[in-house]
Amino acid sequence: MNNKINIRTASEKDYQFIYELSPRLAEVANLAWHSEEVIQTMQDGYINAVLNDTSVPFTLLIAEYSETSLSFIHVKAHKDEISEEMCAMVTLLAVSPSGQGKGIGKLLMQAAEQWTKQQGYRLLHLEVFANNDNAQGFYNNLGFKPEMMTMVKAL
Repeated sequence: MNNKINIRTASEKDYQFIYELSPRLAEVANLAWHSEEVIQTMQDGYINAVLNDTSVPFTLLIAEYSETSLSFIHVKAHKDEISEEMCAMVTLLAVSPSGQGKGIGKLLMQAAEQWTKQQGYRLLHLEVFANNDNAQGFYNNLGFKPEMMTMVKAL
């Protein structure tokens, strides 16, 4: 199927599809110290903020098959907290249920790496929920390594 996947730049008409995947992004958080409602509100707000921030270079891509949207990725310019050099950050990546297991996430990550290199950056960052073992495995297989970790204790 990979050779039939079209990756294109997203437009505002794709925002509805992106918001429709918000519950999938929220459900993988699995944070027992926050309610599902709080997590969903955070995720919706995060997507809204990302889509409306045009203050730095970014790319927003849609992966589709037969003109049906299956996945999206958002990558933006970001300052590395350690070296303070400009790099890129994958802020959002989501695959619809019908797109799962088809290599679409990998294709979008390759596009993110290509965009990062085109910008002249040497680092590509991303964040993943600590309880999202599937995503961590996916990113580890692509060569990503943990750099920092936030820890929380509910009191």
